[in-house]
Amino acid sequence: MTRILALETAGETCSVALLDNGNVLERFEHAPRRQTELVLPMVEGLLADAGVRLKDLDGIAFGHGPGAFTGVRVAAAVTQGLAFSADLPVVGISTLAACALSAQAIQAHSHVIACFDARMGEVYLGAYACEEAAASAIFNDGLFNPDALPDLPSADWMIVGSGLVYQDSLVEAYGASRCVADAHPHAKAVAQLALSAFERGDGVSAEQAQPVYLRDQVIQGAAR
Repeated sequence: MTRILALETAGETCSVALLDNGNVLERFEHAPRRQTELVLPMVEGLLADAGVRLKDLDGIAFGHGPGAFTGVRVAAAVTQGLAFSADLPVVGISTLAACALSAQAIQAHSHVIACFDARMGEVYLGAYACEEAAASAIFNDGLFNPDALPDLPSADWMIVGSGLVYQDSLVEAYGASRCVADAHPHAKAVAQLALSAFERGDGVSAEQAQPVYLRDQVIQGAAR
């Protein structure tokens, strides 16, 4: 039996989930810029409802980005704190992959391009083949100018996420049978995507719970 706590705060939402022997409990809230105040009470409430203590977990998974700079840091920092306190392994999961899988669960579409508005005239983008509880990368996450998007294999694509502010460029590049701008990554998908890593013993120590920004300018600016 594998128990995984998962956190996702990289976008405009805050969600936590508990995967326990195949069953998932989740708390999800649309909460722009409120993740810092919400995530720990959500974790505490979720574990209390499930009757599970932190030390009963097998590991903690978190959406490691890309996404909003502060939101990505919140998930990493909270994961580190919880994992240190209970000596638990951690696994970081692409927020784009979690968004793709979350959208697939609702829309039942197997080929998904997840894209987030990265500001500064750019988009974070990844492409995935999705099925129940799994998302395989067709194209690894990257940061792109909407006028210079990467080549992807031809497929019946669904495009999801806030990056659809550049819908014309995305549809011109890839075509799309469906576009869903109001799609968000869920902690449930983070937990599902992390399960196989934990089962393989690929969890890492708490200090390795690091965010993935994909933008050097952000990292350099944060270091000042």
